[in-house]
Amino acid sequence: MEKGTSYKAKRRGFTFLASFTAHFFLLTTPCSVLRSSFLLLFSLSLQTIHPTHLVITTLLISWLVVVSIQLIYILFVFSRTAFYRANSSASPTTSAGITVVVCAHNERENLEELIPQLVAQKYPTFEVLIMDDRSTDGTNLLLEQLTAEYPHLQSIRIDKEHEHVTPKKYALTIGLKKARYPSVLLTDADCRPASTDWLAIMVDGLVNADKHLVLGFSPYEKRPGLLNLLIRSETLFTAVQYFSLALAGKPYMGVGRNLAYRTQLFFANKGFYTHKNVLGGDDDLFVNEVATRRNTTICLNPATFTWSKPKETWADWQHQKRRHLNVGRYYKTGHKIRLGLLTGSHVLTWLLGLVVGGILLIKEIIHQPFTEAEWFLLLTASGAFGVRLLLFWGIVGRISYRLAHTVHAASMPFMDLLLGVYYGLAGIKTLFTRRSKRYYWR
Repeated sequence: MEKGTSYKAKRRGFTFLASFTAHFFLLTTPCSVLRSSFLLLFSLSLQTIHPTHLVITTLLISWLVVVSIQLIYILFVFSRTAFYRANSSASPTTSAGITVVVCAHNERENLEELIPQLVAQKYPTFEVLIMDDRSTDGTNLLLEQLTAEYPHLQSIRIDKEHEHVTPKKYALTIGLKKARYPSVLLTDADCRPASTDWLAIMVDGLVNADKHLVLGFSPYEKRPGLLNLLIRSETLFTAVQYFSLALAGKPYMGVGRNLAYRTQLFFANKGFYTHKNVLGGDDDLFVNEVATRRNTTICLNPATFTWSKPKETWADWQHQKRRHLNVGRYYKTGHKIRLGLLTGSHVLTWLLGLVVGGILLIKEIIHQPFTEAEWFLLLTASGAFGVRLLLFWGIVGRISYRLAHTVHAASMPFMDLLLGVYYGLAGIKTLFTRRSKRYYWR
């Protein structure tokens, strides 16, 4: 009697799991063919499974679920960026004025190289505004010299910190208030525009497309070593996400190294007020608050990329990424759910694949092969995993090609695995790290 009761309990448990999974895909899968396939698959599994193998079956179904979520993102979201047809014209069709704003703290050497590139932009109506935030390296002397040399260049000196707001957000707010023109284009002192057409093309997207926000791309310079590959891979995949979700009508972030918007949008939404004390977020939290399907566009033209110098030590890069991950806590709930599904399924796709592979190896060693139902699920999940690998390679590889060959196609599978490991470790570390209350400049 007890054995029969146990059998029924396990059967009910598996029935609930399969039913829940099937209904989840009914609600989230945009394609009717995929929905029908999932229902058929789980129906067959439900009929053939043996309750004593519930753990293995659950692992296999879970693996299939997370791989399927990845397929949905790759096919229906990432493909938008891969095949996006951008306006490649480098000739400006507008003369609307714009202010380039750069906030700098002890960046004399970088500004000495950057400012001549900014004032050399091929655009009729613009100014370059440098916000010198408490620099002690002679930045003010350099700016005095260069403002006399370049008519387009202006600078504002900030002499003290303010307790109610982080330093960079205060500097940006003052810069936007003092900007001569109604639109601004932001970059950092350590960035370099790819061409003299950067300004013209970014303004064209802002004005002629009648948008309030233009999201640009800022890749990191290629250097030897695993750290640099990880930095470039993470930067690429972040861009894949925010470009693709923007094209899907769900914009959620941009990068301050290459971001244009109208000052009216900034002040109408009270600027950085809701996150003025949050370390970082002057770019992504602002975009997260104000960006909509209608007011946001993207720019993938290679002439508009702003190249940045990567961190050279693991400690420096981890400090930078910790700040970015902490800012993500303040995203809108819907954005956190979408990104959580994407990142979680990426990590679990590789983790569960390794676990299933390990179980298969152990069962072969001890001569306990899978049942027919388990083999059915294993082959289905493995096939889906293989398709997912190829699609990721093809679609994200195409995006990488469009984004200045950020990661070489031959490195794409390794990048895929590397990101899965990185996101998993970063997620665990974030859960057990206290939020810092210290103010760093950025």
